[in-house]
Amino acid sequence: MTPVQYKASTASTINRFYEKLLLLKDRMNTKTGYRIAAGRHIYMENFLSQFYAEWNGEKEN
Repeated sequence: MTPVQYKASTASTINRFYEKLLLLKDRMNTKTGYRIAAGRHIYMENFLSQFYAEWNGEKEN
């Protein structure tokens, strides 16, 4: 997609997690970068789990 097409997209913001954010961990070049990114990756996965639970009307933990 071009930048103009991307801005005009009606896709949800959650798609950004799958398009880029969840891919970052495996693109780190140092052990320290990977370690930090791995922790953030888990955080994002937990966020998405909670988001989808709320979206589906499930009881919050």
